[in-house]
Amino acid sequence: MKTTISVFATLALSFFSGALQAATNDAGTWDSKAAAAYLDQRAEWWMGWPQSVRDHDTFCISCHTAVPYALSRPALRSALGEQSPSATERKLLDNVTKRVRLWNQVEPFYSDEKRGAPKTAESRGTEAVLNALILSNYDAHAGKLSDDTKLALDNMWALQLKSGDAKGAWNWLNFHNQPWEAEDSQFWGATLGALAIGTAPGYSSSPEIQSNLKLLSEYLQQGLARESLINRIFVLWASTRVSGILKPDQQKDIIDEVLSKQQADGGWNTASIVMKNWKRRDDTPLDAGSDGYGTGLVAFVLQEAGVPRSQPAMKNALSWLTHNQDKNAGLWLAYSLNKRRDPASDIGRFMIDAATSYSVLALSDGK
Repeated sequence: MKTTISVFATLALSFFSGALQAATNDAGTWDSKAAAAYLDQRAEWWMGWPQSVRDHDTFCISCHTAVPYALSRPALRSALGEQSPSATERKLLDNVTKRVRLWNQVEPFYSDEKRGAPKTAESRGTEAVLNALILSNYDAHAGKLSDDTKLALDNMWALQLKSGDAKGAWNWLNFHNQPWEAEDSQFWGATLGALAIGTAPGYSSSPEIQSNLKLLSEYLQQGLARESLINRIFVLWASTRVSGILKPDQQKDIIDEVLSKQQADGGWNTASIVMKNWKRRDDTPLDAGSDGYGTGLVAFVLQEAGVPRSQPAMKNALSWLTHNQDKNAGLWLAYSLNKRRDPASDIGRFMIDAATSYSVLALSDGK
């Protein structure tokens, strides 16, 4: 259940006179059918890509394509007149469920034996959180906690760290890639764990998880001040699902800072909210304009946090999204933070996949 945060008093402080262009909220003009077609096609490509194939006829769950797809695709169901998950969603869910049920038999996504790969523990921790998040999201749409989701959550808790600086979090993959597999991504992973807990129907109040949840909340609190804005955006989202993760003044501070980063055209730039001084490996300059990932993510989370669609900042954001969808392809553009990539290539579309998913969530939220 969403926790509505009182933001009306703080929104005025976040506007600079004349900084935002006036825009009309025409949030009904985007093409949901084209967006669904793009997301389905990209999920199908990922599931069949040789580099994503794993043992037991399964495939890797990617932070850039598969996870955003699983979070966003159900939001299109009403607009498309669908009564149940699409065939592509079903394929993804079957894969996740299979790996959850065979947790002690399947190999990790990445193992120590592969040269240069992160440790097995990092792969296991990452997958455990992502599995729980995906299944919890689908259970939320169904309105009932399933046995498979409960098992995925049990797998996740079994790998929660109980000592050290990261006590309360999970080991996380680090390929030195922003924004999901970098030096600060363990904190991001912990926010996804919190989202899984808060999204699973009726689960966050379960007595048996309260000590684990306390460790997670303490970890998020201890690291909050030093985290990038994008990580704090995710913990803001998690705080709308699990009470007590953030105090009201912390929620307010994050909302204010996010709004201060809104660009004149109504959008947000992803590079402006990640780790400070982040640079691409090929030394090419980071893109400075508004993009679909930054704008879609921020617009969605702000709505989850109680910012109404009628507010000027949100109207500008939603207008940016409706005006910047490629309606022929169904997508929203975003750009790699790690090197200059061809956006027409499959790898170059990884950020576009996430951008399209979060733009869908932002435009569908509240409908």
